[in-house]
Amino acid sequence: MEHNKIAVGLDIGTTKIVAMIGRYNEYGKLEILGLGKSKSLGVHRGVVNNITQTIQSIQQAVLDAETSSGMKITDVIVGIAGQHIRSLKHSDYITRKDSDTVIDDQDIEDLCNQVHKLVMLPGEEIIHVLPQDFKVDGQSEITEPIGMYGGRLEANFHVVVGQVSSIRNIGRCIKSAGLSLSGITLEPLASSNAVLGMEEKEAGVALIDIGGGTTDLAIFKDGIIRHTAVIPFGGNVITEDIKEGCSIIEKQAELLKIKFGSAWPGENKDNEIVSIPGLRGREPKEITLKNLSKIIHARVIEIIEQVYLEIKNYGHEDQKTKLIAGIVLTGGGSQLKHLKQLVEYITGMDTRVGYPNEHMAGDSDSEVTSPMYATAVGLVLNGLENTKLDETKNLSGETGPQDSEGETGPQNPGGESDIEIEKEKKKGFFDKWVENLKDFLDKAE
Repeated sequence: MEHNKIAVGLDIGTTKIVAMIGRYNEYGKLEILGLGKSKSLGVHRGVVNNITQTIQSIQQAVLDAETSSGMKITDVIVGIAGQHIRSLKHSDYITRKDSDTVIDDQDIEDLCNQVHKLVMLPGEEIIHVLPQDFKVDGQSEITEPIGMYGGRLEANFHVVVGQVSSIRNIGRCIKSAGLSLSGITLEPLASSNAVLGMEEKEAGVALIDIGGGTTDLAIFKDGIIRHTAVIPFGGNVITEDIKEGCSIIEKQAELLKIKFGSAWPGENKDNEIVSIPGLRGREPKEITLKNLSKIIHARVIEIIEQVYLEIKNYGHEDQKTKLIAGIVLTGGGSQLKHLKQLVEYITGMDTRVGYPNEHMAGDSDSEVTSPMYATAVGLVLNGLENTKLDETKNLSGETGPQDSEGETGPQNPGGESDIEIEKEKKKGFFDKWVENLKDFLDKAE
């Protein structure tokens, strides 16, 4: 029964760590079985800078998810972001040995494996190799070459690159928290799975995920990922500006931003004032809402302009690459009042806030359908798709263990035998890369 297969997404953010357990129900919709979150203490701008605190935060989030679902979590699919992420375009080709046979999955994999041999800058590693379009014997604009005849197979690729040390630190935290790593996904790609429709990806859309420490961008056109970027600013810098500008503590600044914050100063009257309790018996502080929204407005404009520069660099103003579906905002920062209107004003593009409820079961809790959980929902969907692919491989004759119903992965204490067989089962380069990361972590002990 397919709807018994379970996946766990772990979103390691700058402000919060979220563990989410989900499965498909009988209607093929995502049902959230458990949700756990904790304050993220050891992460700065998407990068782990305190291993011990990050491990504790992960354990707390996982424990909450286990408590709310009554299940034991053993392996997770994790999202990766951070200012060390960059993307590049690359073209490559292979010459097939036998052009009288049709192109199959193995040929695509050989071509992707070749891209993985690209020489990166010192300390960098390829995270994703995403084919965009193919050429077969010079015939261009092919989106699906499988089943075609041809001797020379070419493709344009979108390659996502990150710092080896940052990736390994995340792997180390997960292993030390007593979990197994089943996959790594770029966070904007996970968010896009949760909030974008296929029509939007076809028409051309820019997804802007405003998190606590970073703002992630993913651009799609003709159903294909075209550009990704990570801007090292998010909701935390807005909070920091409020704290400095109003001379209050961080906790009060965050509350002010959520309750009274607006990205549009024009709507507040001069006489609208909020009173903040003073520290240890000091006089309360009075802050005008107009002043508050001016502080927020200045920083939000800076973030949006940086993102818009990335969109223009991609070539949004060119007729062929125009993003007809405009912009979709998601992440915790997208809930800021009047942000949508400000983004439309600055970019001149249609904008909506993306909620991950399209894939969700109808009776889902309103909390999980909030934009701040878009990445976690996307990671769960990603994990479930990987499970489905593994099952397809098994059905087509590849042997491998089937997870028992209702379990989230190998349950034996050592986990070695299952993981070894798992290596045989998963043939993709990316899976091998995750396995290599696991081997590295095992040796580092």
